[in-house]
Amino acid sequence: MEAININFTNDTPQIILNKDNNQFEITGKSLPEDVNSFYEPVFKWFENYFQNPNPKTVLVFNLDYLNTASSKSLLSLFLILENAIVAGHQVEVVWQYLVDDEDMFDVGEEYSEIIKVPFSFVPLEVED
Repeated sequence: MEAININFTNDTPQIILNKDNNQFEITGKSLPEDVNSFYEPVFKWFENYFQNPNPKTVLVFNLDYLNTASSKSLLSLFLILENAIVAGHQVEVVWQYLVDDEDMFDVGEEYSEIIKVPFSFVPLEVED
C-alpha cells in the first residue's frame, strides 16, 4: 500500500501514513484553506487500509492548533477508526499535547468522550 507523507506548512500538519513501517502520525497546525480537499486523501487512505490493516493501528496526534473545520474533519477520521474497531480491528489514538496546553488536551478529551476508540494522553514537556 502506498504511503502518504505530507510535509507540514504554516497552515497544514505533517501527515505520515505508512503501513509498512506501522507509522501513522498527524503533527502540527491544522487550518488548511480547503479542509475537505486536504483531508479527503487521508480518509480514502484509511478506508483502503482497513480492508487489510496491520494487527494494531496506533494513530499519533501532536497538534499545536486546529480550526473548527479541521476539528470536524478529524471527527470524520475518528469515525473511520471507530468503524474499524466495530469490524474487529485493534485501533488506538495517542493524543500528545504540550503539558501547559490545556486547550489541546481538552480537544482530545472531547473526542475521546464522543467516539468509541481507545485514547491515551501523553503530555510533552515544552521545548526551549
